[in-house]
Amino acid sequence: MRFRRSVVLTALAAVLTASTGCGVGVRPTGVIDAGEPASGLTRGKRLYYASDTGLRAVPLLDRENDTLEAVMKLLAQGPTAAERREGLTTLLHAPSGYTVTGDGPRVTVDLEGPYWAQPRDQATGQLVCTLASFQSVSEAEVRADDVEVTIRPGEGPELGPLRCAEYLDR
Repeated sequence: MRFRRSVVLTALAAVLTASTGCGVGVRPTGVIDAGEPASGLTRGKRLYYASDTGLRAVPLLDRENDTLEAVMKLLAQGPTAAERREGLTTLLHAPSGYTVTGDGPRVTVDLEGPYWAQPRDQATGQLVCTLASFQSVSEAEVRADDVEVTIRPGEGPELGPLRCAEYLDR
């Protein structure tokens, strides 16, 4: 009986020491350099708008969008009043006719008419980054950094494949 009480008291003491004295005997350390912060696109539905400092992502928390075509319409509508006050704008206008398809890490935009922007400007970046963001959400195994967007105008040369990182590293 005495042995069993001793074992129980020892176990109880160990639990109390562990729960109340976690920091006992641990010396403080200084700041530890852990290298560069994480980079690349984050997962989640985001619209990319133009600003004086380059593209800026705006998360879509309260708007339902299930298709890549719906996202293009939203992007062309532009930022909310609050986002405009923060200096955001859209450089895109809604094309007259288009289809957008996504398959794994590839997104294709087929336009009926010509493409209205330059391949390396913020307008194209808005389109590419927004579509990459949404494609990575709709296909969970695809990282936004890996999505390639091709723009095929009805008139003029094909653009792409283009990746969002090309527009964020400026």
